[in-house]
Amino acid sequence: MPSVFVYISGHGFGHAVRQIAIINALGARSPDLGIVIRTAAPRRLFDQSVRVPTTFIEGPNDTGVIQIDSVRLDERATIAEASAFYGTLAERAANEAAILEAHDARLVISDAPPLACAAAAVAGIPSAVVSNFTWDWIYEGYESQLAASPTLLNTIRGAYARASEGWRMPLHGGFATVPRVVDIPFVARHARADRSAADVKRELGLPVDRPIALVSFGGYGVSGLDLHQIDCRDTIDLVMTAPANEIDSIDGPVYRVAEEDIYSRGLRYVDLVAAADVVVTKPGYGIIADCVANKTAMLYTSRGRFVEYDVMVAEMPRILRCEFIDLESFLAGRWRESMQRLLKRPSPPENPCTDGAEVVADLIVERVTPH
Repeated sequence: MPSVFVYISGHGFGHAVRQIAIINALGARSPDLGIVIRTAAPRRLFDQSVRVPTTFIEGPNDTGVIQIDSVRLDERATIAEASAFYGTLAERAANEAAILEAHDARLVISDAPPLACAAAAVAGIPSAVVSNFTWDWIYEGYESQLAASPTLLNTIRGAYARASEGWRMPLHGGFATVPRVVDIPFVARHARADRSAADVKRELGLPVDRPIALVSFGGYGVSGLDLHQIDCRDTIDLVMTAPANEIDSIDGPVYRVAEEDIYSRGLRYVDLVAAADVVVTKPGYGIIADCVANKTAMLYTSRGRFVEYDVMVAEMPRILRCEFIDLESFLAGRWRESMQRLLKRPSPPENPCTDGAEVVADLIVERVTPH
């Protein structure tokens, strides 16, 4: 069966979340097309949410950014690991090309590993960068660390230059060497239309008659936050999720919801986002897109020196209700004033399209369908 290969960065959950939305849309449009997922992201994300047949090939395809937790990162280790990885790009690309050929790949999607573009070029297969950023743009922000890796950026840019085209999501940066860039709408998840916020709260054992704040920090968590010290719990209830085998590690006066409980009820994480009055998080594409699509407010803190953050902070007020809380206040639990300001904010001035998954699925079908 001819196939589309989807290379997904293992950095965080956001790359996986948005590609899952695209994969589901693609599978619905073209059920006879094989879809192969190539990633180091946690398999459970795909088992929980992919609704169409796929082949899953686990393995690293980039190094991303080395996170200490969701709001702190290691700049030196980030560049050192990237330099080591891309120092063997040619060998890696040849190995990946053999995998592509074995699966009769007709198109490669990169979100956003440069390796995917290099491998596709070796195999003679077209590729598209489908992302809101490219890794060379991210790494440009670590100028002093780059002195020890003088060829890194050019290696990455050279790989992206071998792509056939780029389909660029909002909140973007980079794409300097990607050919034929086309802007697409937000790729976002949407809550079930047949379940109200009250329905979701009842099913998950959450209070229906009080506002709730979903504390969401993805796969890296956040260290140093004492849930007992959060000062707004008299006016808003806090909710946190985790896999069932980790749920007991959440220590504090919050509602704890096991991920397995969400999905066993036919719900998804985005249904909880939509049911929440506020999401407390650090800005990342996936959670921003979820909040935009489901009109949920966001209380956010900083996330270390990550150039994408500046773009997001500049753009968010146009498209969602949001409020900043500095990291010191966040970790100390001084949330009340920021939360109160957020809940009083009016609706944002813009209502962007969030059908990017369907747009990308149509683009893929156009590229792989014989004319």
